[in-house]
Amino acid sequence: QVQLGESGGGLVQAGDSLRLSCGASAGDFSMYYIGWFRQAPGKEREFVAAISRSGGYTYYTDSVKGRFTISRDNAKNTVYLQMNSLKPEDTAVYYCAADQGIYFHRDYAQYDYWGQGTQVTVSS
Repeated sequence: QVQLGESGGGLVQAGDSLRLSCGASAGDFSMYYIGWFRQAPGKEREFVAAISRSGGYTYYTDSVKGRFTISRDNAKNTVYLQMNSLKPEDTAVYYCAADQGIYFHRDYAQYDYWGQGTQVTVSS
């Protein structure tokens, strides 16, 4: 079982950047796909990005392509989400999650372990 914790959220202006980190403790971190999801008030949790076990494959939702980059450092048990050119519509609580399956999943229900979330607020 892996335990996850996010950090790096905050209040920024439109056009600014943030880097979120997802740290893992316990378990074999390299055995998990890691996904980033976000949830804005009154909205469903949505997929943002995911990365394969080795980091060789990455996946993004269309609205963040070209602006966000997901990466991982298995030696540090950490996944990063670099967010550039932030927009007010990126405002949400961001969660990282671990999927012990062997294929990429966009559906949050397929992920087994979750962090507590970190707030990202982008002002216009």
